[in-house]
Amino acid sequence: MRKKKLAAAALLAAAALTLSACGTDKDDAGPAAVVSQEGPQQAATVLDQPFTKPNLVLTDTQGKEYDLRKETAGHPTLVYFGYTHCPDVCPLTMSNIAVAKKQLPKAEQDQLRIVFVTTDPQRDTPAALGAWLKGIDPQAVGLTGDFATIQAAARTLGITIEPPHKDKNGKTVSTHGTQVIAFSPKTNGGYLLYREGVTVDQYAKDLPKIVKGQTP
Repeated sequence: MRKKKLAAAALLAAAALTLSACGTDKDDAGPAAVVSQEGPQQAATVLDQPFTKPNLVLTDTQGKEYDLRKETAGHPTLVYFGYTHCPDVCPLTMSNIAVAKKQLPKAEQDQLRIVFVTTDPQRDTPAALGAWLKGIDPQAVGLTGDFATIQAAARTLGITIEPPHKDKNGKTVSTHGTQVIAFSPKTNGGYLLYREGVTVDQYAKDLPKIVKGQTP
């Protein structure tokens, strides 16, 4: 696999160009149950200056305080910002990662941390996040809390998110960056970036190395 090395600063500058507007016909719409089959030939962007893991403390699906740095220290970690009412990109991305994860040995599955941070905290309560993630990956961590705190943390990773709003059809939409950031268990630095459209096979190929803190 060819790798592309980019500075984190360059990604921060380009973040506004990688937003995805997600909407739904109904506020209570469920997640799509579909896995992508096509995607880019180059899955991972290797950062020459890894992102620092955000100093982020939010609420998990059990209603308990979750300190991202503390809870994921020493673990391979994938972080994604999205929301449960998204009809396409968010459930697709999480489903692809979940299916790829199942191809790892059980011990490595248990080591991997997959963290989903909502961009729509008003609707994504701990209970709502828990119910949504249960159908995708019960081991995934769902986090919710103050929107400004979430937005600021995303910005440190070059991910732009905007407050949920009504579109012209009256649907609530959340516009957000669709990047997945992989953090090394060795350094806790975010050294890999995955954009929208990465397939199950591509994640499955990379995860064994990510678990070991290696570059795919």
